[in-house]
Amino acid sequence: MALLSGAVLALPGSAAHAADTLISQGRTVTASSVENGGTPAAYAVDGNTGTRWSSAASDQQWIQVDLGASAAISKVVLQWEAAYGKAYQIQTSADGATWTTVHSTTTGAGGTETLNVSGTGRYVRMNGVTRATGYGYSLWEFQVFGSFAGTTPGTCATTNAAQGKAATASSTENAGTPASAAVDGNTGTRWSSAASDPQWLQVDLGSVQDICQVQLNWEAAYGKAYQIQTSNDGSTWTTVHSTTTGAGGNETLNVTGTGRYVRVYGTQRGTAWGYSLWEFAVHTGGGSTVPPVQGGGDLGPNVMVFDPSTPNIQAKVDEVFTKQESNQFGNERYALLFKPGTYNNINAQIGFYTSIQGLGLSPDDTTFNGDVTVDAGWFNGNATQNFWRSAENLHLKPVSGTDRWAVSQAAPFRRMHVEGGLNLAPNGYGWASGGYIADSKIDGQIGNYSQQQWYTRDSSIGGFSNGVWNQTFSGVQGAPAQGFPNPPYTTLDTTPISQEKPFLHLDGNDYKVFVPAKRTNARGTSWGNGAPQGSSLPLSQFYVVKPGATAATINQALAQGLDLLFTPGVYHVDRTINITRPNTVVLGLGLATVVPDNGVTAMKVADVGGVKLAGLLLDAGTVNSPALLQVGDAGPGASHAANPTVVQDVFVRVGGAGAGKATNGMVINSNNTVVDHTWIWRADHGAGVGWETNRSDYGFVVGGNDVLATGLFVEHFNKYDVWWKGNGGRTIFFQNEKAYDAPNQAAIQNGSTRGYAAYKVDDAVNTHEGWGLGSYCYFNVDPTIVMDHGFEVPVKAGVKLHDILVNSLGGNGQFAHVVNDTGAPTSGTSTTPSNVVSYP
Repeated sequence: MALLSGAVLALPGSAAHAADTLISQGRTVTASSVENGGTPAAYAVDGNTGTRWSSAASDQQWIQVDLGASAAISKVVLQWEAAYGKAYQIQTSADGATWTTVHSTTTGAGGTETLNVSGTGRYVRMNGVTRATGYGYSLWEFQVFGSFAGTTPGTCATTNAAQGKAATASSTENAGTPASAAVDGNTGTRWSSAASDPQWLQVDLGSVQDICQVQLNWEAAYGKAYQIQTSNDGSTWTTVHSTTTGAGGNETLNVTGTGRYVRVYGTQRGTAWGYSLWEFAVHTGGGSTVPPVQGGGDLGPNVMVFDPSTPNIQAKVDEVFTKQESNQFGNERYALLFKPGTYNNINAQIGFYTSIQGLGLSPDDTTFNGDVTVDAGWFNGNATQNFWRSAENLHLKPVSGTDRWAVSQAAPFRRMHVEGGLNLAPNGYGWASGGYIADSKIDGQIGNYSQQQWYTRDSSIGGFSNGVWNQTFSGVQGAPAQGFPNPPYTTLDTTPISQEKPFLHLDGNDYKVFVPAKRTNARGTSWGNGAPQGSSLPLSQFYVVKPGATAATINQALAQGLDLLFTPGVYHVDRTINITRPNTVVLGLGLATVVPDNGVTAMKVADVGGVKLAGLLLDAGTVNSPALLQVGDAGPGASHAANPTVVQDVFVRVGGAGAGKATNGMVINSNNTVVDHTWIWRADHGAGVGWETNRSDYGFVVGGNDVLATGLFVEHFNKYDVWWKGNGGRTIFFQNEKAYDAPNQAAIQNGSTRGYAAYKVDDAVNTHEGWGLGSYCYFNVDPTIVMDHGFEVPVKAGVKLHDILVNSLGGNGQFAHVVNDTGAPTSGTSTTPSNVVSYP
């Protein structure tokens, strides 16, 4: 929508009440839709009349703000951009589900509308019914005024909320003038900065609070031009006071704003020295102080922790397996955690939504004289549906000398040491279809047997037997030599960028989360050579998310600066989980599952560096979501090469557990993001499955530059399974099946092209490279369907694909080519791949 300009209209009788307090600015906000990445909902409550929210160009759109607590609402101000609402309602709600209309109009005039209302609620929304223009709804600002229970609007507490809190600064003049001296309550100590512009001092209040006054007690070196700013996350700032005529001395500034962090940001010194404050005082009130979310605590009801002295370990592990062996689409989730030590006579069989993990810093800290087993007896020896489970950080000494791990997608085997061999096939060597090993040491041989495709990264193995279609290795000591297509081995000596998944461990009796360091050109495991490289974060730094937690509380925890540890469970969210702070860690245990209930994006990461997302299943809700995971905003972003965001074992599901819809599965817009092992799946079986019933057009969409995918599994989407739009992208291993349920050839026609490619590199891309890529078709509704190709890329010198194949499973549909117009067609019912070693 073009940026429109319009007249500002003040309604009669709209003078502000003396007691009105702005209580919406900086709060969590959501909307039914956004026009694009440049007009998010947050821009309507940021206090900046130069930024705006705008919706999709259709009626029945809304924007709502979460005030954090119930409030008495006295006034709402709508500052419309020219695309305004003709008919709309102002509504309040206690729970974000049941709404009460406190104002309604069919003659909205646009401009600035000041509406005196009377109502109560934690949530307030503008519910648009009819647009006034051909565009959507667009608001520069959505302001809610009122008071919270037990407070008097306009009053300010006399207590200094900053005193004794953590303070930081852009610089200090010397060791005798630290930032902490400005919040110690002692007017004889001070902070002073270096003698340059700009400089800042900020204080962390510990929770999001309403800020009503700031007092600056300047030493002689004062600020002439400065701003007072607030922030929920210490990253994005809102200016609540600005001056270019600061006079020094004692300045008392009455302000209106909310935030956990408050800072004075100096842009022009009043002297030749730096900035110097005896005291920096912050007063709160005039609204609510949102109680802080507490970090740490227990690990919830679905985590079982064992030590070697725990009685009846085998019986307890068997009990979980009995529940989960065939529980493919159930809601139960479990994590089995083993403290360091030696465990004898254990055979831990692992079923659906079960993770088993050692709690040492090294796999060798937790030893099983026994096995961790996945087999396929529940499915008559067929392992192609052994999904959603994991094993991590254990040392196995298998009873028979060989452990069995017969899985397919979304079943990582990470940071494991097997003192023996590893069999990837089910008992009887039935079908198995795709898996993943990383950061592991297998002393003996890996028996691939019936596994159709497999990816192994940054590991050490004693050998690897046979292959079927696509067995890919990067950074693996002992990997077989390059041989594609006969044998079908794609072998890269190193992995260009890797950073292992964060994991829970014990330090004495304290739980911590270890975040491994980034490696470049990695080869072999990240452990086994002394202390692992990385850092440990205390559990007190994490909001431990347990069943019953709400998205509002999760977002508040993030705004406080906490990381997230999701315990096993299914979490329904009514608003997007927004991650805006660099280096945030979000770790799930036991395939913790997030479901958006009302068509929002389940989880979104801002364009910041160093975020770690790991161990989650994002499951589409019944109302269509624009995406289930979005990393970064649309449009050009910053380089994060030094500190990339990493997404690991984050799985996406549309349908299967019930009807679900999402336009996109996973969208990666941040530059330099690393996506390490994902299965993005539009369901082909289970409940809620049908060409339109679980509609999802695109699986994995990449808008960022220099994105790396290692272990990319994407299947069954209605259009492109992968659509790569950013330059410099790289993929090491890709496994795909096209949607089984296409009703006919016309349903997948892409202009003059028969079918949407499994892997599409956009025509505007100049550089891209992929290794070990495979796509298969099984059109069981209409076996006469033909795909022109599985891979579609621009013909440019910088775009290169290595070791690629397409295959028709039993002759149910065919491919005419492998990539563009290159490669022999598949034919017949023999399930024989058509291979291309190098393109172009």
